[in-house]
Amino acid sequence: MSATAEIPARVTSEPSAPPLAVSVVIPCLNEAENIEQCVEKALDTLERAGLVGEVVVADNGSEDGSAELALLAGARVVHEPRRGYGSAYLAGFAAARGQYIVMADADLTYDFGEIPRFLAELEDGADMIIGDRMKNIHPGAMPWHHRYIGNPLLSRFLNLLFHTGVSDAHCGMRAFRRDRLEVLELRTTGMEFASEMVIRAAKAKLVVRELPIEYHPRGGESKLSSFRDGWRHVRFLLLHAPNHLFILPGALMSMLGALISLTVLAHVNALGRNWDLHTLIGGSLLLIVGVQIVSLGLCAHAYATYFMGERDAWFDRASERLRLEHGLLLGGAVSLTGLAMIVVMAIDWVGRGFGSLSEERVALVAATLLVIGIQIIFSSFLLSILGLRRN
Repeated sequence: MSATAEIPARVTSEPSAPPLAVSVVIPCLNEAENIEQCVEKALDTLERAGLVGEVVVADNGSEDGSAELALLAGARVVHEPRRGYGSAYLAGFAAARGQYIVMADADLTYDFGEIPRFLAELEDGADMIIGDRMKNIHPGAMPWHHRYIGNPLLSRFLNLLFHTGVSDAHCGMRAFRRDRLEVLELRTTGMEFASEMVIRAAKAKLVVRELPIEYHPRGGESKLSSFRDGWRHVRFLLLHAPNHLFILPGALMSMLGALISLTVLAHVNALGRNWDLHTLIGGSLLLIVGVQIVSLGLCAHAYATYFMGERDAWFDRASERLRLEHGLLLGGAVSLTGLAMIVVMAIDWVGRGFGSLSEERVALVAATLLVIGIQIIFSSFLLSILGLRRN
């Protein structure tokens, strides 16, 4: 359902390699100024904590020698030529051999000395730990529009749609159990990768905790584009929330259109006969468009369920109980009702000539019912086609 390019998250291991407690995965794109310090700090932390681990640097096509510097500093380097924050992390995760995976950026904004704290939470039963930077941001570490507008708004929007309860949904320092990768099924390749992790963890009902950390000024030039990456996050959130993107607005439009139409037909509207017809046309349009949007939402749910492995309890129950035939019966009944009204009106018009304005209102309602019935019929066929995947 995502409009972004997607690649599957393949989890691989090296059978001959000894088991490791932790893999620190660092994405890297032209970070020659910082990558050595990051690798050395991570390795030093693992050694001081007595942890058997590795540092995996996922080089994303660096042209400044970052990969070579990381290798010399003691990291294991994997190369991912497909550009993107998510692409780099997916390659790093696939190469990681540790029981736990810790994520952190290569720009010195995160303190690798925090790794033991993250691992302690995982050993205490959490599936994923996300850093919370918002109360410990060092001067100059985060632009004001990210600190007070972008990150808080995006985090609240994510929580509104998916009820994750995460206050800093875009923090780049995280840790999780490696065996949870199969549950998460991460796919996105860009900056929205951070949101995808949180959303999929929430949908899978994983135990997610936050850990307060400090956020330091970055070294080197930022790769983040505020508007472009912000929009990618918003787009991703909407595309993974068909209830809010389709079902809710479509249902509201349908109910409003039906209410307007019934009010006009009941002659409650006191605007006058000409205004009655115009108002009825508006109600009919709202009703038709609303039904179409709801149909699109149901198809989006079907695609997410059968092709992306996502679950929604109410849709699962509905798809188990309702079949193509139910949709055809409902659509056929609505269409036939509208068609019968049109036939009756046509016979009356032939006998008496064109009728009054009130008859035209009834004709408009009949046409609306005919259109809605046809929408339901063909939407039912499309849902059934998408549902072939489950067979």
